[in-house]
Amino acid sequence: MSNMTGRQIGPAEPMGSEAMSVRAAGTRCGHGVTVGASVQNGSERRSPVGSTAQSNVDIGAPLPRDDDRVPTVTVPVVRLDPELPLPGYARSGDAGADLLARTGVTLAPRGGRALVPTGIALAIPEGYAGFVQPRSGLALRHGVTCLNTPGLIDSGYRDELAVLLVNTDPDQAYEVARGDRIAQLVIQRVETAAFTEVSELIATERGLGGFGSTGR
Repeated sequence: MSNMTGRQIGPAEPMGSEAMSVRAAGTRCGHGVTVGASVQNGSERRSPVGSTAQSNVDIGAPLPRDDDRVPTVTVPVVRLDPELPLPGYARSGDAGADLLARTGVTLAPRGGRALVPTGIALAIPEGYAGFVQPRSGLALRHGVTCLNTPGLIDSGYRDELAVLLVNTDPDQAYEVARGDRIAQLVIQRVETAAFTEVSELIATERGLGGFGSTGR
């Protein structure tokens, strides 16, 4: 997910001049969402990483909701494309927020793939991670899905989010248009594990049973 160039991989067609590589300006971003500047095609554009100045966003603080049974967290977002909306949930109670395509691309049939930028950068709170999931409608109707799914976004990542799409349809190319919903972002709490070396593992009923061990 760290590559944000929008470059084509394999048989997919070029995405055009909008999908340009951007170098972030400024120093390491702490909790701040201060925006630096970088140059793309000779013009100034917003960069996801700014100074170390703290913002007034309370990272990890719960947001008020009508349904108190659903806890939420604050995720600071830098909008790199002001014409695209922030990630949002289609319905109350949805787990995945829609991610949009910042640039158009053609996915060739039989495995055509492309890394599609989304126009946003996030500061996911420590103790959480983002997981990019496919959209079921795209998969069902067009055979378009995310190649590395779920795509993991670590809390320390500050570059633009990009989605690696692949077209599995054997015959039809698929056109992704700017602003299309291409994937879903799920924010989840994660644990940090301590890995301890031992001489042997506790025995279980399953034991060494792996792939296909339970039959068809």
